[in-house]
Amino acid sequence: MARHSSAYQRAAASPPGGRRPAARRGPGDGAAPVGPAALDPTTLDPTTRDPTTLAPPSYPSVAVPPPDQLDPWGVPCAGDSAGVGDGGAAPGGVPGAVVPLDVPRPIEAGEADSASAVVIQATGVSKRFVSYSNRATSLKERFVRRGGPAGDDFWALRDVDVTIGRGQTVGLAGANGSGKSTLLKVLAGILRPTSGEVSVQGRIASLLELGAGFNGELSGRDNVYLNASLLGLSKREIDRLFDSIVDFSELRHKIDDDVKHYSSGQYVRLGFAVAVHVDPDVLLVDEVLAVGDEAFQRKCLAKIAEFRAQGRTILFVTHSLDLIENMCDRILVLESGSLIYDGNPAVGTKLLRQKLGSLSAEGPVSWEYATVRPQSVAFSLDPGGLPMVQYDPGERLTVSVELDVTEGAPERIYLHTYIVGQSEVPIWMMETPPGGLSVGPGRHIVDFSIPHLPELLGAFAVKVHVSDAISGAPVTTRRFEELFGVSGPQADGLLKVDYEARLRG
Repeated sequence: MARHSSAYQRAAASPPGGRRPAARRGPGDGAAPVGPAALDPTTLDPTTRDPTTLAPPSYPSVAVPPPDQLDPWGVPCAGDSAGVGDGGAAPGGVPGAVVPLDVPRPIEAGEADSASAVVIQATGVSKRFVSYSNRATSLKERFVRRGGPAGDDFWALRDVDVTIGRGQTVGLAGANGSGKSTLLKVLAGILRPTSGEVSVQGRIASLLELGAGFNGELSGRDNVYLNASLLGLSKREIDRLFDSIVDFSELRHKIDDDVKHYSSGQYVRLGFAVAVHVDPDVLLVDEVLAVGDEAFQRKCLAKIAEFRAQGRTILFVTHSLDLIENMCDRILVLESGSLIYDGNPAVGTKLLRQKLGSLSAEGPVSWEYATVRPQSVAFSLDPGGLPMVQYDPGERLTVSVELDVTEGAPERIYLHTYIVGQSEVPIWMMETPPGGLSVGPGRHIVDFSIPHLPELLGAFAVKVHVSDAISGAPVTTRRFEELFGVSGPQADGLLKVDYEARLRG
């Protein structure tokens, strides 16, 4: 049975411009994993092509070039000497050949509707406040100004659509004054929306303002009973939970003092302790975790993690974007009362940082959301040949990078493809031809052909950077986990080097 459910039809005072469509959600996961992967060179059999023979290596220490030798992507420049052939481009064959694929685009993760039950539903929610800049302060002024303007309208929320499923942890972010706290209060039933519909299913526990629901003249003990009863607990339930609430707040030594003598952090401790013991289906928290000390913050975050594991729904406002990235499944970004983004936390926090000026608007985005997406990489002797994972020095190698190009992509794209070893050190780099590649929307494959592999030992991965060939602006980057191995003639190390040893003196 709904604990809080309210519906309000749109009024004539709804904001101008009509309703905005709900922001499209991005995938909740699927970001390419990072980190070195390797093979054990002692297990490589030159005659074996079975991927199951590949295992982790031992690499020699490799010095990383100083920062002034890094390219715009932050990757050490391989230089001509590190490349295969002239300038690091694939010698021989046709480097950068593009093969279009007529393959329909699969449905991305997150495009399908969530199967989870809807707990919070807000449709077309708007909230208007009236500000009186010249309010009359006397009876005479009221009489003289009668018939004057009643006040200025301020729209704190404009046609917001939000749907949150059971078990989701959602961060609400935006600049000061963007409408975050107002939206949270509307969802909690504290404020009545000017227009739109709101429905919240289940028991709600809300911690929206510092000391909200507390009476400063009452003791902490009395305020526990008062606040918990306002949240729907009976006296018998509060009696049973009282000791646990006090222990969680760590305020047993002050529980019988008037709360007006509490510090702001102690206010939050007691309020949060009551809220999380209500056993809520939906927990609404508004920027209170930043007030407690570090130890209490860790305790609060552990409690939120416990709620997540139990499948509770959590919606909280915070200016800590790192916390949203680590804790949340989704982020809602508000700007001037409008919902401008609803989706992946990593993308939403980057968007907000750009709008706040703390992050440059230029730079690559996560590959899942780029207009040119590196989808896969494959290794073979020849373009389109049988996939292989193990090669001999001097053997041919073709590295095939599959791209998904969408509408809005640059007219011409440029690829930097790095072959990387342990600790992401680039072994060599390959580029598409000067001027880039002209590719339209759809699936394409770029083949980098290497006629003779150098004498190497170990396992290597591929990192792809995509740029706008005209402006040079980065589009996206992806490091693939797929590996290919080279079994060199040397017993250990990365390269075979001729040397001489003699005793002197």
